[in-house]
Amino acid sequence: MKRIIALMVGIVVIAVVVVLASAVFAIDQAEQGIIVQFGEPVGEVITEPGLHWKLPFIQEVRRFDKRLLAWDGEVSQIPTLGREFIMVDTTARWRIVDPLQFLRSVRDELGARTRLDDIIDSVVRDIISGADLEEIVRSRDWEVDITEIAEEELIRADVGLEKPKMGRELLEQEMLTAASRLMPELGIEIVDVRIKRINYIDSVRRQVESRMISERQSIAARFRSEGEGRSQEIQGEMERQLRQIRSEAQRQAEEIRGEADAKATKVYGEAYGIDPEFFAFLRTLESYQAIGKNTTLMIDANSEFFRYLESPDKP
Repeated sequence: MKRIIALMVGIVVIAVVVVLASAVFAIDQAEQGIIVQFGEPVGEVITEPGLHWKLPFIQEVRRFDKRLLAWDGEVSQIPTLGREFIMVDTTARWRIVDPLQFLRSVRDELGARTRLDDIIDSVVRDIISGADLEEIVRSRDWEVDITEIAEEELIRADVGLEKPKMGRELLEQEMLTAASRLMPELGIEIVDVRIKRINYIDSVRRQVESRMISERQSIAARFRSEGEGRSQEIQGEMERQLRQIRSEAQRQAEEIRGEADAKATKVYGEAYGIDPEFFAFLRTLESYQAIGKNTTLMIDANSEFFRYLESPDKP
């Protein structure tokens, strides 16, 4: 009997534990919940964190995140107002502000992301297709000083250099405003919409790259031509300076030789003035020495050239 009573008490305890486990639930700080009975919400939204109660077995809790959630759209090919086809990658941040409406309209986050895909992609496509490329890629406060841009940069014709009328920030604000109009019926608040990346489609990108390569090659050829012209100018200046240096050196050499000849003549003159006879004798000996072997001279025997070869005793 005691065993039967203990068994029944155990069963009752287990049943109470199971009922309590089914009746008690906890809401996290980052969550909000709705009690659902037979698929329909019951009561108010539970936003306070902590333990809460519900009817066991017949009621369940649907939990929804309070935090900002990220939405990343598919990369889309969109034509701009100027018919330039670009690839646009968009992102957004959203949160659930009305869990009851959210539950009735999209049920869960997967359904919400599907609706966001349709709404935000449509809004982005409408606004991008109605804007010029300059407005999409530049900020409204973008300014450029043409005097500080190199000439080769001005050759580019992708976009103009005018200040945009709206700019990307205002376009993104328009996207946010347009998308937000449809969010209350979903229980969602769109906090921000941003363009992550913009690029040309493959065919246009190849054309742009080819044009950029052609421009770079043209600029490189111009630089090479200017370099060759500058090289010839430098070489010409170098040749001119070299000729000038050589001419100056030759002039100085001639001056030095002239001064040396003048000094030598002066020395010879002074030496001749001191002892003319010795000077004549020395010069005659030098002329004798200059006569080589097997040299024949046809000179008068009484010539002064043989004066010092004659006998010293001859008057």
